[in-house]
Amino acid sequence: MRNRKLGRTGLEVSQIGLGAWGIGADAWKGGTDADSLAAMSRAIELGVNFIDTAIVYGSGHSEKLVGQIKREHPELIIATKINPANWEWPAKDTTAADDAFSAAHVIARTEESLRNLGIDTIDVQQFHVWSDSWVGQGTWLEGIEQLKADGKIRFFGVSVNDCQPNSVLKLVESGLVDSVQVIYNIFDQAPEDNLFPACERNNVGVIVRVPLDEGALTGKVTPDTVFEEGDFRDTYFAGERKQQVWESVQKIAADLEVPLERLPEMALRFCLVPDAVSTVIPGMRSVRHVESNVAAGEAGPLSPAQVEKLRPHRWVHDWYH
Repeated sequence: MRNRKLGRTGLEVSQIGLGAWGIGADAWKGGTDADSLAAMSRAIELGVNFIDTAIVYGSGHSEKLVGQIKREHPELIIATKINPANWEWPAKDTTAADDAFSAAHVIARTEESLRNLGIDTIDVQQFHVWSDSWVGQGTWLEGIEQLKADGKIRFFGVSVNDCQPNSVLKLVESGLVDSVQVIYNIFDQAPEDNLFPACERNNVGVIVRVPLDEGALTGKVTPDTVFEEGDFRDTYFAGERKQQVWESVQKIAADLEVPLERLPEMALRFCLVPDAVSTVIPGMRSVRHVESNVAAGEAGPLSPAQVEKLRPHRWVHDWYH
């Protein structure tokens, strides 16, 4: 597994990391804790050294499972996220910073995450949403600086609002943030326009989430796919969306001249092309997914010719809201 630098942090993170939303066992159905633990263990065996979780994933359940693995593998780099106090996703520019992330809230939730994880220091603590109107407003920065001073976190990042990569540009240019986490994939190529260049200029690390568009880019979401009741994908792929996705991925595979079974590999390798990208964090809840995703990472970025074939497939669709 190749490593890349997470911006100016000095951390060397595996270019394929592990996104731990699915192991929270709330919004994603299927699988067990045993499956999740086995997947994380196998990922580490294959060179993955970066896991991203959040306090809201399963109301702390994901953090607890990640903490269990961390205790067995102290070298693991852990990132987690603080929910906004007002539970507002995405963040709105009209919301006061302290209504979402007051210093007291930032510190209290970080201490709760530390207890869930069973560790003394979080490598990267992130806000789960962001509004650039908060730069220079509120007490959130005091909370972050206090946590750093107390040795409870090492670095600070934000998870960028879904499908809004430009909503963090002011923060990136401010020099106050160490990393950003953003949706980027074959369909949503928008971060390339402004965010990635800004991150490179300011040496800010980039964590790519949703590289497979919640499963759309696996080629396994068909018009006949049925998700379990309560699985968030049942809403994400509602109505005619499964048909739209199915038609789109067929065209992608044809343009790349690969069988549909190789689409997940190609989708991950697409995300590794920009130099700005530090790590890509697909969700992995099974050993089989881990092994295939790590193999894709080892194959390296797509060629320039392959990337050009994917440019016409840019299709931003905010199906979260």
